[in-house]
Amino acid sequence: MKIVDLTDEYKKLYFLCLEDWSEEIKEAGNHKEVWYNKMEDKGLRVKLAVDDIGQVGGMIQYVPIEQSFAEGSGLYFINCIWVHGYKKGRGNFQKKGMGKALLQAAETDAKSKGAKGMAAWGIPLPFWMKASWFKKQGYTKVDKQGILGQVLLWKPTTDDAIPPKWIKEKKKPETSPGKVTVTAFLNGWCPAQNLVFERAKRAASEFGDKVVFRGINTFDREVLLEWGIADALYIDDKEVRTGPPPSYEKIKKKIAKRVRKL
Repeated sequence: MKIVDLTDEYKKLYFLCLEDWSEEIKEAGNHKEVWYNKMEDKGLRVKLAVDDIGQVGGMIQYVPIEQSFAEGSGLYFINCIWVHGYKKGRGNFQKKGMGKALLQAAETDAKSKGAKGMAAWGIPLPFWMKASWFKKQGYTKVDKQGILGQVLLWKPTTDDAIPPKWIKEKKKPETSPGKVTVTAFLNGWCPAQNLVFERAKRAASEFGDKVVFRGINTFDREVLLEWGIADALYIDDKEVRTGPPPSYEKIKKKIAKRVRKL
């Protein structure tokens, strides 16, 4: 196994988070590619784990925390670390040390660029970005938020490093009198959340003028700070759980339920 930097050869695979076999992920559109092109000159770093026969099995992407959806200074922030774990497509690469190797390579890289440590987010659910896994790698919890109980963790490498904080939610979406309002926040970095955005947009369009769809692009840092929300879906003022991504049918049913109450 070896850890390599992202090259043009693997960009298409990276934009699909190694799930090029999945028809579902293609519903997410090209938002991640757009995000990558905007972030390329803002410090985004991407590394891939390649096995002994040249198959890409894992990836990590991290940015200066000032460009992330957390608050901090002098750190790098891990948006995502993912080792392909499905039997479909390229197969299951988990439990082979790729995650640890990717994380160690990112930490070394960040330190070489003058970072005072790494930050990451994690969740208690067992399918992805597990907070417990980061804790085993020496990260400690510093903050928590959200309906999924998202944990903010960090691993400082200098004595003067300052712990990061979540950007707190500032306000909720407004509703429209006599209509159902579907508000989808989109940052672009995660195909799973991009998928939710596209499904919600499509579902909202099924109800004609009874439903107003509002898309909010939080790649714009000022917009992110205005709301304190990076990626989320609201039907009127109620947040919809988006992890794992709800199906198009489920989102449509939730909208329909609100429409019936008009």
